[in-house]
Parts: sequence; structure tokens; C-alpha cells
Amino acid sequence: MKPYLLDLHPDQYPLSGYRRNQLLEWVFKRGVGSFGEMDNLPKALRDDLERDYRLSAFSKVETFPSSDGSTKYLYTLLDGRQMEAVLMPYADRTTICVSTMVGCPAGCSFCATGKLGFGRNLSAGEVIEQILYAARDQGIAPGAIRNLVFMGMGEPLLNYDNTLTAARIMLHEDGLGMSQRRVTLSTVGLPKQIVKLAGEDVTVKLAISLHAPDEETRKTIIPTAHAHTIHGILEAAREYQRRSKRRVTFEYAMLSGVNDALWQAELLADLLKGLISHVNLIPMNAWAGADFTSSSESRIQAFYDILEARGIPVSVRRSRGRDAGAACGQLALKRPDGRSSEISAA
Repeated sequence: MKPYLLDLHPDQYPLSGYRRNQLLEWVFKRGVGSFGEMDNLPKALRDDLERDYRLSAFSKVETFPSSDGSTKYLYTLLDGRQMEAVLMPYADRTTICVSTMVGCPAGCSFCATGKLGFGRNLSAGEVIEQILYAARDQGIAPGAIRNLVFMGMGEPLLNYDNTLTAARIMLHEDGLGMSQRRVTLSTVGLPKQIVKLAGEDVTVKLAISLHAPDEETRKTIIPTAHAHTIHGILEAAREYQRRSKRRVTFEYAMLSGVNDALWQAELLADLLKGLISHVNLIPMNAWAGADFTSSSESRIQAFYDILEARGIPVSVRRSRGRDAGAACGQLALKRPDGRSSEISAA
């Protein structure tokens, strides 16, 4: 198979001089889907690029709009595997949630993606193309998507090299030109990889899916908790903060009768004391076959009030795209009518 152009860092792109700059402009600033559209390049040069490279890793894309303006994209890759991304327009910004894997090996029990199992890692280009395709579909320039979250399918830090390459392409001035302040990487909490990330030149925002402040509860809902303690995760978070100078976000899915006791709110406040952090309380989004339900609004408010009273910055995050199966924890290769994709992750 021909090399995939989007896997390359902008510094590695073919051609030279202004021709190289034209190629980069077409790919990252205009987001075209074919070499034939690059009409300021000589036809012979376009033919050479077509012969030597491929510009897409997708054989099919299905789009599922939500009533709130979000759009879920179901991408079928050239090997038949599938994964999803979600574009979320807001009044002042457009955000995209991208996947780094087909499926996910973390297996969090309240997450539909975790139930799929693990298919494979995505290449850097397969991450980047999620952005380019969504922009093209929306009729906007890729640069109009200013915020990005690695919160789709997969654990980014278990696909470390490809995730970092994708991030560098996003941030490069000849790539997508994104700001490090507007890129967030979400992880289930892998201490060694978090510390490794702290030593990189890519200082994106870090979000840790904590979901419980006590080891017993966390082990019942997150399989990786058996290998990585909360103490180890928080030590890694402090190291990331020390080196990056960035606030760390903690994601907390509110699960009724599991992690929403008020003593757990107090314990969470104790754990985060002295750490510059923010807690996102996320009402669980329902999906078929889930063993959990969301905490009540009154319990979420009580949990919130305790954290706020203890001086912990906190917010309640209302997920977008729920009716399209695109909300946090819902990505499972399913169409909004409930039909599963014809190709599973694993």
C-alpha cells in the first residue's frame, strides 16, 4: 500500500520550496480530500503525488447529526475497522472529540466503548484525518476547529507515539496550527506515561478520568485501577503540573449508588488539596446494556456543593450529542436507531 501522507510530520512532506508550501496549504489549511483539487500544482506533479501517496485512510464515512448541533462521524478504515469522532459547535468555538484507537483496552465498566474490546491503534494520520474530514463535511476550514479533545475511542497514552505525532502535527504552524492551550488529552490514569508526557515538548492540557476517590470503588469500575493506585496517579499529575505549569482536570462520571456518596466528595476534596485542578462532574449518559445509571440531579448538586465549599474548582459537564449516541461514554459504533455497526472493534 502507498504511504499515507497524513502520517507524516509537516517537516517530512515531499517537494521543496514554495511547492511544498502549496502542498501543506492544500492539506492543512484548505483540507482538500484529493490531490486533483490542488489546482495550483502542475498536473504532472499532482499525478506524481497520486502515484506515490494516498491522502485518505477512510473507505466510508457515515454522519449522524444531533438535535443540539453536534455531529457524530462513523469512519470505516481501509482495513474494515471502524471508529468515531464527534464535532461540537458552540457559540464561541468549535470542538472536535477524536479517537486514538479502534475500541479501547481500558474496559471501564460504565463506558460503552470499553465493552467493545480493543481493535488496534490508529496511526497519527488516521487521527488527523478525523479533523480534516469533519471540517470538509461542515464546509469550514480545518483552522476553524480550534479546540480538540483526545476523548473519543481508546486510551491515548497506550498509543503513545502515534498520539504524540498527531499532536505535533496539530500544533505545528505548517500543520493545523492549533494552540497547546486548546488541546486536551484524556487518560484513565497511567502514571509512567503521564510522567513521560511531562518531559515532552508538547504541553497540552491533561484530563484524568478518576471517577472514584477510594481504591475499592475505583477497582470495581476501572480495570486499570488494579495496576495503578490513586496515589500514583496523583503523584504523576503533580509532576505533570510542575513541568507543564498547567492545571490538571479530573473527570468524574456520576454513577448512582457507586461513587456519589457525600463522604466520597469529602475524600476527593482531601486528595486534591494543594493541586491546581478542576473537577468535571459528568452525569452518566445512558447506553443499551449499561449496568449503571446516572446520579440524581439532587445528588450531583450535593456532591458539587461539598467540593465547592472545600475550595475545589468544579463544574457539571453536560455532554453533547446524546440523541446521536455521541455523548461521553456512548461511542460504541452504533447508529442512533440502535443498530450496531456491521463491523465490530475487536
